[in-house]
Amino acid sequence: MAIIVDKIKKRQDIALACKDILIKQCINNVSIASLTKAAGISKGSFYDYFTNKEDLLFEVINIYLSFHNEIKQNKLNSVNSAREKVKVFLQVFYEEDDDNLKELYREFLSITLSNPSKEMMEYHLKRNDEYYKWFESIFENGIKKGELKPISREVVNGLYILGHGVFMSRLTCNSIQSNQTEADKFIDAIFNFIEV
Repeated sequence: MAIIVDKIKKRQDIALACKDILIKQCINNVSIASLTKAAGISKGSFYDYFTNKEDLLFEVINIYLSFHNEIKQNKLNSVNSAREKVKVFLQVFYEEDDDNLKELYREFLSITLSNPSKEMMEYHLKRNDEYYKWFESIFENGIKKGELKPISREVVNGLYILGHGVFMSRLTCNSIQSNQTEADKFIDAIFNFIEV
């Protein structure tokens, strides 16, 4: 009888087995041989599950993002007002989060900025679009509930860009400290104008 392999789970298992190598070394310096050794698979098996090293990196990031998205959604569900939901959503940009995800994303950004490939740019744009739509939905729900003025749509992009900029600054130079208080004051000031 043939053994049935759950290809999705096997792909995730291989990716997680290679996580430490991707975190410790630049992906450009990692060989397929070192990845297959870490995962305990053959080179042929690697290519059964991944098209290249970048595809493997995307999978590891996706695994970590799924975990963090679940945590973020639970936090969002724990607060009621749009104001508080925006604060919770933006916390990921300035709070201390999983070091593994931070290192993987730093590696991903480094490659994307220094040697951009179509795959990397598409991946980054897709993830960014997903997060932006998620953030935008907080405002749309606030408008539907009568909690926010329709003009609040005009601040969505600016707040998202601001949060992303804080995240990039923290990720690249670790220079931003105690930003939650300042960010919360800024969000409160904006919400004083857009709440009904």
